[in-house]
Amino acid sequence: MEQPLARREQAMVRVFYHDVFDFPLPEGHRFPKEKYRMLRERLLARGVLRPQDLHLPHAATVEELTQAHTPDYVARTLAGRWTRQEERRVGLPWSPQLVERARRSVGSTLAAARAALEDGLGINLGGGTHHAGPDWGAGFCVFNDVTVAARVLLAQGRVGRILVLDLDVHQGDGTAAIAAGDARLFTFSMHGERNFPFRKVPGDLDIGLPDGTDDRSYLEALRRGLAEVERRFQPQLVFYIAGADPYRDDRLGRLALTKEGLLTRDRLVFAWVRQRALPLVLVMGGGYARHIKDTVDIHMRTVALALSLWEGARPQASR
Repeated sequence: MEQPLARREQAMVRVFYHDVFDFPLPEGHRFPKEKYRMLRERLLARGVLRPQDLHLPHAATVEELTQAHTPDYVARTLAGRWTRQEERRVGLPWSPQLVERARRSVGSTLAAARAALEDGLGINLGGGTHHAGPDWGAGFCVFNDVTVAARVLLAQGRVGRILVLDLDVHQGDGTAAIAAGDARLFTFSMHGERNFPFRKVPGDLDIGLPDGTDDRSYLEALRRGLAEVERRFQPQLVFYIAGADPYRDDRLGRLALTKEGLLTRDRLVFAWVRQRALPLVLVMGGGYARHIKDTVDIHMRTVALALSLWEGARPQASR
């Protein structure tokens, strides 16, 4: 039996999940949808979270989705009017359940963003669907949860400048396409240069890494990237896509980070954010390790570290 990592006292951080909204996949499909349930269950089993810390989100509305996506794409997606090419590009078969899951994923990130502005940190135990663009879905991503949430907060005047820090191993092409020309959004993606998507969409700051990049080289590049962000942008809120797929045993990753290297990555990001007293929205991003328990372990460590640092602190966005 697993022993608890730590028993937490009065929780201030709100954590959102949507794995209970299941959707059908063909047998043997490579999308590891079970990781989300496994992550939630393991966080509870290890004492990192209590049941009362977890919250189900609303389903993102059409009005919210069209802050980042075209009305035509949203309407066709909700109605199941994808072309065969669009369905192949997403890589998931359309179903009403898939649409509900995607809307709940966006709702989770939006709820976590609102919680971050109030409490300093909000967490979605999923999200990071960064390949969905203004009028397309791709790479297992139907809607782009981060940009929808960011645009909703901007439209409501809750915050004025937002950084999307994307450390999934794949470039956030959909995020870059949606944010293009919007000075309120700064996108920083550090990813495998030769990995999917093979046609990158330039963001505000892109760092492409060679295959086989190890812990030391990765962390040096991240430090340089954060210093560059510091020179060019002053965010009031940060979305962090903490992908588990730079892991050395990830089937789709092609980088060579260890679990300790990934945890050090998280420490660097969290320290950078906290030193600037910024609210943080944490989403999980991708993870396709040969052994799914490795992906779950990486995500669990990220969440546990964030909770240990933020609990009891309430950084607020400057206006």
